[in-house]
Amino acid sequence: MNAPIVFGQAWTEATVMLSTRSGGCTRFAHSEFQQEIVADIVAAPRSGLRSSDHAIGPITSGITDERISAMATSAAIKASDDMASGERQVRIDLAAAYRLVALYGWDDLIFTHLSARVPGPEHHFLINPYDMMFEEITASSLVKIDVHGNPVGRSEHPVNPAGFTIHSAVHMAREDAQAVMHLHTPHGQAVSAMEWGLLPFTQTSMVVTHDVAYHDYEGIATDLGERERLVADLGSKNAMILRNHGTLAVGDAVGTCFLRLYFLERACEAQVLMMSAGRENLNNPPQGTPEKVEEQTNPKRIAMAATALAWPALLRKLDRVDPSYRD
Repeated sequence: MNAPIVFGQAWTEATVMLSTRSGGCTRFAHSEFQQEIVADIVAAPRSGLRSSDHAIGPITSGITDERISAMATSAAIKASDDMASGERQVRIDLAAAYRLVALYGWDDLIFTHLSARVPGPEHHFLINPYDMMFEEITASSLVKIDVHGNPVGRSEHPVNPAGFTIHSAVHMAREDAQAVMHLHTPHGQAVSAMEWGLLPFTQTSMVVTHDVAYHDYEGIATDLGERERLVADLGSKNAMILRNHGTLAVGDAVGTCFLRLYFLERACEAQVLMMSAGRENLNNPPQGTPEKVEEQTNPKRIAMAATALAWPALLRKLDRVDPSYRD
């Protein structure tokens, strides 16, 4: 009978499952810390099973509270040494963005991607493990790679080649591109297939149309040669409609990038809905109003709204729904 063993605050990573049968012990450990605990359990005498404040289920008396505490401290020090300054917060923010994409129904199984640059001169960035649903992603499960697509550090997860092509292009070309997000939502794809692109017919679309670039479809983005053309088309814009493909946003922080993506997706959704009336029946906004909204929502103001207002509120929302994204 399988029973999970949880060691209070000392249990900081994945779960170790112990299965005690007539003669053996099956174990699954996902960190050196956990492997040490399992080794101690296997090596300890079979007699003297007990329950304690630090365990759920039976454990052997061979593991003391002091031993657990020492191993937890060692693991925490190692994790701290391995993680660049500021990386932990970037991981939490990016994991939150993945969870929010899933929460809003914008995910496409495992096939779209969000990334964030890790602090430091190496231009390493974090991206989703290709074999995980967005609702499963946590801060610690994100994969760190370099601009050549090579994993940095240990990871058991693969990376989406198309995600690497698109995201590495933007991260390499734009120093301000701390975060890059790309989606394949039905509304985003629908607008990407419209010859006139995104129309400034709603307030939300006016917030983003002045900052939207376009890139023609070249097939599934696995050709590294496309990176140069994509970056040239993006220029200094902070949002892009990938023709016949989907949407993309750039930001100097995860929160800013997510807010831009939110506005872009909402604008696309509204456009698809209003097209049911026929374009000839739509009301054109008064002359000069798109330019006025552009000034009212310039990139600095969008960043301020994201950092001070929207992103903290979104994190609180996620903490109420499921705070495990922080793990």
